[in-house]
Amino acid sequence: MANFYQELFGLSVTDSGQPEHFKHDLIFLSASKEQHHQLVLASGRPTTAVFSNVMQISFMVPNIQYLRDIWSLAERLGATNIRGINHLNSLSVYFYDPENNTVEVYLDMPFYVPQPYGEPLDLSLTDQEIMQYSEMKAKLNSGFQKIDQWQNSFE
Repeated sequence: MANFYQELFGLSVTDSGQPEHFKHDLIFLSASKEQHHQLVLASGRPTTAVFSNVMQISFMVPNIQYLRDIWSLAERLGATNIRGINHLNSLSVYFYDPENNTVEVYLDMPFYVPQPYGEPLDLSLTDQEIMQYSEMKAKLNSGFQKIDQWQNSFE
């Protein structure tokens, strides 16, 4: 699993070992010098386990091309059930890692619509086509707000 996440997201091992009062090995991974760890993996999952109690692991990316690139790389690394979902307030690629944990790679959009919402995301379209379509659909939603309006509602 460490190799999968290292290759997929460019994470580096920052530490590893077994704590004194914990019977499993831990591997700390990060893509940032400013963050000791962004993901920690633990040994000990039974090889017969078919269900994961992890709802999902989410990684934000800076642009649509990253979604396309991650899709291809995840597929090459053995991820399964890869699919794109347009949530209108974000664009996401979901897949199962080799242990069947759900991974989401997403790009935040500059607007908000109430969730849950999802429709297929066609990454064969150009970035501009995806953005225009998403904004048009978002504006049709009764809960549409510009992202700064939505963020200010928390203050």
